[in-house]
Amino acid sequence: MFKAPEHQVAGHLASDGKLGPLVDDSGRLYKPLQGDGRGSKELAFYETFSSDTRVPDHIRRFFPVFYGSQLLEASNGSGLCLHLVLQDIVSGRINPSIMDVKIGSRTWYPGASDDYIKKCLEKDGRTTSVSLGFRIAGLRLYEGKEPGFWKPGRKEVQSFTVDDVRSVLRRFVSSNSSIANEKPDCSFAPSIYGGSTGILEQLLELKAWFEDQTIYHFHSCSLLILFDKESVLKGGTPAAEVKLIDFAHVLEGKCVIDHNFLGGLCSLIKFVSDVLSDPKESPITANVECEKPHVFTSNGNRV
Repeated sequence: MFKAPEHQVAGHLASDGKLGPLVDDSGRLYKPLQGDGRGSKELAFYETFSSDTRVPDHIRRFFPVFYGSQLLEASNGSGLCLHLVLQDIVSGRINPSIMDVKIGSRTWYPGASDDYIKKCLEKDGRTTSVSLGFRIAGLRLYEGKEPGFWKPGRKEVQSFTVDDVRSVLRRFVSSNSSIANEKPDCSFAPSIYGGSTGILEQLLELKAWFEDQTIYHFHSCSLLILFDKESVLKGGTPAAEVKLIDFAHVLEGKCVIDHNFLGGLCSLIKFVSDVLSDPKESPITANVECEKPHVFTSNGNRV
């Protein structure tokens, strides 16, 4: 009945005796509660968020549906473990292309231990989190039946430079992504990134909310960007979608705008807009009004 997710691109995998999420055939995902209080905090967020009337209905579609919690046998064989029961976002999709983008130039949260902050500062600095306000945390790109999927390893993803990120965002929407030594043609960008239901429009809708919302601060959360590339290759619709995931470090906003998340979101919007504006990959600045991602010191001050 339960199995490891086939399309997971980041996080802990339920394989080789390790604790990770499971899925079933009914379209639900079962995420084990993490230790050190992180799991209970994420459960508390979902319970609060699901009944929070301050969140507009059109924004709720960017979050996985929450079905409660359930005791299940852990994937690592350690016994019963409490799991979040969530919508399996990729359920029903055939060979989807998926990208996990961690948002924010600062991934640690106020109140974290010194060791945790030090670890995050080091990782944020050697990835593109500090320079761009976001980083690609995982990737699985469908390239056709013959080449199959391109799924770079964790170390390769963590080594992505700014130029690599720009190239990946282009390759993600290209018909020739599997052809070596050929620049991505971005031929699918108009239908996936563009249009009234495309990725860019969804990101802009989120941006409009984050410019006003002071309910939550989303530390170390990711945007999951996905579409059905096989459908596009056959001339169908991409069913492009953006979802927010991972809420173990969400804190109360206390009437303050989440500048860390908003800055990273704006930066991602600019990069996606650049792909649509110039398929030849020239370094231009998109015409999107956004605040720049901020660099944060260990005491939480913006630089």
